[in-house]
Amino acid sequence: MVSSSRIKVPAYFSIGRAREVQRRLAKSLIFEDVIKGEPRSIAGVDVGYKGDVAVACAVLLDYASLRVVEYSLTTSKVFFPYIPTLLSFRELAPAYRALKGLREEPDIIMVDAHGYAHPFRLGLASHLGAVMRKPTIGVAKKLLCGKIGEWRGYWAPVMDKGEVIGAALRLAEGAKPIYVSVGNMISLEKAIEITIKTSRRHRLPEPTRLAHLLASKALKRI
Repeated sequence: MVSSSRIKVPAYFSIGRAREVQRRLAKSLIFEDVIKGEPRSIAGVDVGYKGDVAVACAVLLDYASLRVVEYSLTTSKVFFPYIPTLLSFRELAPAYRALKGLREEPDIIMVDAHGYAHPFRLGLASHLGAVMRKPTIGVAKKLLCGKIGEWRGYWAPVMDKGEVIGAALRLAEGAKPIYVSVGNMISLEKAIEITIKTSRRHRLPEPTRLAHLLASKALKRI
């Protein structure tokens, strides 16, 4: 990750206005399943960094077989520093470009980031889903806010201020939990179901796991 001291907040950017955007978009999120039945395809998205370069990968999978259909890589200069709770303003543009590089449009997008399980209820998965008006799921490796409730087998609710904002999941025996939340246009129950169905006994589900691996390989070539 790039040091925030090397990359300054753009002169035109206002944290106050960013918070207003987060609050407004968070209110527009849809927590219902827009797609009925099984999706045909799912895309995983991840963004990685090397120096002042960001590499974003979107990988499209056939939902039933988890076969890789295609993938898209984009490379761009990092223009925004890392600011806690404002990650989407740093990663939205590269993630969007990678998704638009796919020839086929995915039914659902899984993002290596939080969705609603965010202090301002608008992580990258939700921000991307609101901008693209697509069903999105946030799958993160670390808890950003809230507390894990009582485990119910392989999952436990993530609670914050009396509200269920996501779920902790263990996809493999002995693995650390991951944190699933609604991005947009999907229910938490469906987001959990899809995350489990796209898992192959790794800690992460295949869409974001493969996107991370491909982005990491691309970064090594830079």
